[in-house]
Amino acid sequence: MDADLSEAVVEAFVRLHEKGLVYRGEYMVNWAPMLQTAVSDLEVEYSDEEGKLFYFKYMVEGGEEFLPVATTRPETIMGDTAVCVHPEDTRYKHLVGKKAIVPMSNGRTIPIIADEYVDMEFGTGALKITPGHDPNDYAIGKKFDLEIINIMNKDGSMNGEAGQYEGLDRFDCREKLWEDMEGDGLVIKVEPHQQRVPRSQRGGEVIEPLVSSQWFVKTEGMGAKALKAVEDGDMKIVPQRFEKIWNNWLTDIHDWCVSRQLWWGHRIPVWYVGESGESEYIVARNEGEARKQAVEKGHPEDVILRQEEDVLDTWFSSGLWPFATVGWPFTEGEEDSDLARFYPGTCLETGYDILFFWVARMAMMGLELTGKAPFDVIYLHGLVRAADGSKMSKTKGNVVDPLDTVAEYGADSLRYSLVTGVTPGQDIPLNMEKIEANRNFANK
Repeated sequence: MDADLSEAVVEAFVRLHEKGLVYRGEYMVNWAPMLQTAVSDLEVEYSDEEGKLFYFKYMVEGGEEFLPVATTRPETIMGDTAVCVHPEDTRYKHLVGKKAIVPMSNGRTIPIIADEYVDMEFGTGALKITPGHDPNDYAIGKKFDLEIINIMNKDGSMNGEAGQYEGLDRFDCREKLWEDMEGDGLVIKVEPHQQRVPRSQRGGEVIEPLVSSQWFVKTEGMGAKALKAVEDGDMKIVPQRFEKIWNNWLTDIHDWCVSRQLWWGHRIPVWYVGESGESEYIVARNEGEARKQAVEKGHPEDVILRQEEDVLDTWFSSGLWPFATVGWPFTEGEEDSDLARFYPGTCLETGYDILFFWVARMAMMGLELTGKAPFDVIYLHGLVRAADGSKMSKTKGNVVDPLDTVAEYGADSLRYSLVTGVTPGQDIPLNMEKIEANRNFANK
């Protein structure tokens, strides 16, 4: 990438940090074990798949009573730190405050707690709480100050916290653990279960929620500015029906995890102080500036500085496109610059499928770093789909190669087929019969 654009990315990160909008923290992230990187919520696709619901006994310490619990992921039992019931559930009310024994854990006990989050009518009415591997459980864990146990390595295999199952792949552990629980008489039943499975958009593997140290951008305030820009008419979305989707997403926005554990990308401009550890760090534009800050903080001039190895989410740098490509930040305040002449832009045309991946990020970044909305109009076109309306996919084998189509029917017939009968935001099912008919029409 051009040096100027790379410097713009660094400048954006530093400025956001100076505004108090960048922080490093332990948080639940979407982890892709095959890629071995965190991915954002928008990079997770959910598919309805046939799975299993495993019912088992959580034995109460000091007696024969048990809590019936159901889970779709038995391997996470090794990371449980509580069992939760509804405070008004008469079936389990007398057990609140007692301890339950984690299956196959050599007697590890966890508290039985009560919270109104539990739906008494759903399932067994008793929930296993795994704060280290489930976003909802993570919230309950924070509320009750429960221990957060990470039972998995970054490649999806079980770590030492899984005890005898250390080294097994997470799905192999599921089978082995269930087999052992069956041998101990802890299994109640297994039922077929339709479930929504989170998969990585890039790698396709099942996402594993993990608590990890990552870099985040606070988005509540930035999202509010993007919302207001559309509400006030500074930005107009065409077709207008997408405003509702825009509002829903930006109203329920979460902090943006911007660090990625990849070999390529813009390296995060953070330097850790000392030979080891990450407790003290400096955000700077380059190592020289970082060293100057370290000396000002009382460190010697030859202090060891280690730059963060993670890189920034590609949508972080892409979000700067409207203004970084015309000279930001180097020509800020110059009246005759390209930045002054061409920013904000008049109209952005793009597909509705990246309204949040890209357009919302451009709006948030533009408003925060320049004070102006990046576009007057956001024009959203539809997607070209297969003849049956499904998304074109190499896996499905339904991709239409435009070069082959042009070779057989001609460029004009393909162009005409794509532009006729199309409205903004409406998908275009592409079938060969339509292209052939339009070729015949053009020949006339």
